[in-house]
Amino acid sequence: MQRVPLSADALERMYNLMLSTTMADQRASAESKAGRLRAAFYPVRGMEAVCAALGATMRRDDKMISTYRNLGDAMAKGMSLQSIVAELYGKEEGCSRGRGGPMHLQDQEVNFTATTGIVGSGMQIAAGLGMAEQMDRSGNAVVVTFGDGATSIGAYHEGMNFVALWKLPVVIVCQNNQWGEHTAIADYAPNTDLTKRAAAYGMAAERVDGFDPMACADALDAALTRARANRGPTFLEFVHYRLTGHTGTADYSYVPKEELAAAMKRDPAPTFRRWLLENGHMSEQQICGIEAEAATTVDDAFRYAAAGTDPDQADIYEGVFADETFARSASGE
Repeated sequence: MQRVPLSADALERMYNLMLSTTMADQRASAESKAGRLRAAFYPVRGMEAVCAALGATMRRDDKMISTYRNLGDAMAKGMSLQSIVAELYGKEEGCSRGRGGPMHLQDQEVNFTATTGIVGSGMQIAAGLGMAEQMDRSGNAVVVTFGDGATSIGAYHEGMNFVALWKLPVVIVCQNNQWGEHTAIADYAPNTDLTKRAAAYGMAAERVDGFDPMACADALDAALTRARANRGPTFLEFVHYRLTGHTGTADYSYVPKEELAAAMKRDPAPTFRRWLLENGHMSEQQICGIEAEAATTVDDAFRYAAAGTDPDQADIYEGVFADETFARSASGE
């Protein structure tokens, strides 16, 4: 693993975030399979190293846009796991008061601006936010994350052209997990080197080992520094592998067994655990303490959500339409 100047506390937070993300992800998938979580949940297994690096390098004032595969991103930006899990269950205590569900997390207090279920649309939002930050001369960066499949969407290319043309302070994070839903990247993209495609727009572009949290943090730190200094956007292609199906309940038998087995050997949290121990960054006792803390945090979040309140039917239009009178009349009420 590469080294970046991260403190012992930062390394501890990175491992905690990776482990909490893994545990919460597995719990949500299990709840979905059991029928208790009655909404599509999109696992982030395999992405934990990038999420931890985002958490270690972003500032609170940096804005972030994510996708429907958003659990790790939301935690990295500082969202409360309780509010995230409550939203998964559609509870009033959720970050979007139960109106958004798993696809639509947001928390304006930590500048987790939006998540979107429309593939590739995050680039357009990032372009607008990046333009605003540039005009305000804020010195803040905008981070947008998406999967490899988004790079085949028209809106993505429009957004890429815009941020490159105006040299906006945007860090473009492509989580290349090798699969667009159920299709391998080589089956939908004639050029699978997404970094070279991005460089053609005239922006800085780098391909990074997405299983290595230190390499991820190194690349993100450089890209964020460039953005905050108003030196233009950076495209980062983090190459890893999706360790689960497209959704929490999806079949995954179509994935080549040898590919999945090889990827599992680099499962981010266990791999980082070994690295921390072998390089003397933490003791076994410290590691176990972090693991106990993460398990408690996840358990508490799911208990909190289970005890949550279902939204009142009378408030169904609140926050959905600008003109509630029009909404009610259109529905025949």
